[in-house]
Amino acid sequence: MMLRWNRKKTHFPLIAILSLVFIVFTILYNESSIRQIQENPDHVLHHQEASVTFVKANRINPAQEVLDRFSKCNSTRDYSGRKIAWVDCNDVQRRRVASERCDVASGKWVFDNTSYPLYKESDCPYMSDQLACHKHGRPDRGYQYWRWQPHGCNLKRWNVIEMWEKLRGKRLMFVGDSLNRGQWISMVCLLQSVIPANKRSMSPNAPLTIFRSEEYNATVEFLWAPLLVESNSDDPVNHRLDERIIRPDSVLKHASKWEHADILVFNTYLWWRQGPVKLLWSAEKNGICEELDGLEAMELAMGAWADWVASKVDPLKKRVFFVTMSPTHLWNREWKHGSEGNCYDEKTPIDFEGYWGSGSDLPTMRVVEKVLSRLGSKVSVLNITQLSEYRKDGHPSIYRKFWETLKPEQLSNPPSYSDCIHWCLPGVPDVWNELLFHSL
Repeated sequence: MMLRWNRKKTHFPLIAILSLVFIVFTILYNESSIRQIQENPDHVLHHQEASVTFVKANRINPAQEVLDRFSKCNSTRDYSGRKIAWVDCNDVQRRRVASERCDVASGKWVFDNTSYPLYKESDCPYMSDQLACHKHGRPDRGYQYWRWQPHGCNLKRWNVIEMWEKLRGKRLMFVGDSLNRGQWISMVCLLQSVIPANKRSMSPNAPLTIFRSEEYNATVEFLWAPLLVESNSDDPVNHRLDERIIRPDSVLKHASKWEHADILVFNTYLWWRQGPVKLLWSAEKNGICEELDGLEAMELAMGAWADWVASKVDPLKKRVFFVTMSPTHLWNREWKHGSEGNCYDEKTPIDFEGYWGSGSDLPTMRVVEKVLSRLGSKVSVLNITQLSEYRKDGHPSIYRKFWETLKPEQLSNPPSYSDCIHWCLPGVPDVWNELLFHSL
């Protein structure tokens, strides 16, 4: 699988050959170990020589307490080194290399105030105050008028009726964090205009929120699961906690809600960059947690998610997409040398093709690619990272609703409280959904 994330390649033939031999040996060794797990009735398999314990993910335990925002660790110890065991998909039909078809992730932004935006902010009754930038005072609307143009081919033009026909009788569910919720709101705004008001409905805000069209017998849903695995941060509102606790080996809590969806769109990224994570393994009976840095904890969680995908998903019956990381623009010195600030007051995209900033974390990209490459055709990648990197102008900045009271020193220094993480709507997430439409 090639996600076109790496900045450049180097060629060292001898080193490459030696590395290949080592990798093949490692893969064969690991596959042998995993086969032993399948044959071993015990929960884990110990490798004394490597000091590694592989844990089988997603085991049902009716007596297990569900994590919530009141959950605590009785104590915390160092990480034991346990890993998630899951078997590669028995899938010879690997994902096609991008060069075989239109590589929609490689291209440029073109100003187009004729075809864009695809809807008006004020015309969408389901718009979020966190993303309604014009409503909250943004004076310019240029961020709404950019079209993504792939190199050498065209992105399929958005057609709302065609999209509804693709969804007829189906459930489309977005699963993830607030960035994924923004993409869900974008999709709802793109779809809702052709459905009569008395034939559509939106459920109250909850862990699972559902937009429903009676005419098409279809739903567009969002499930709050920012870490994919079960965690104490699974409340969609009250999730700002002193410590983050996850069950690194189980997605079953969330999977019970997503397993019957026909089209699934997953993401996870931002929450793993907020410091150490506490691991509460499913087999732990005394409430003792282990502490691990965010990136390694993310790899464990991705493994538990991949175990579910590998064992439960039939690509002929269910489509699964994974959205790559959404970049931040926290340091404008990365695109404007000598400056001190962030996305505040930015009005145009970055025009340097191939630009990468610190908001796109390469180690995280490698973790995602490592997991997705083993899932074959069971998962399709929505590669939004590079195209979103150019859009330093697309964030809410100060033009959104802030639920906490801002201090006078913040108000006097707008960059200090600018939101350079989420995206204005209409805007960049609409293009993410055009990529989804193109792929369905």
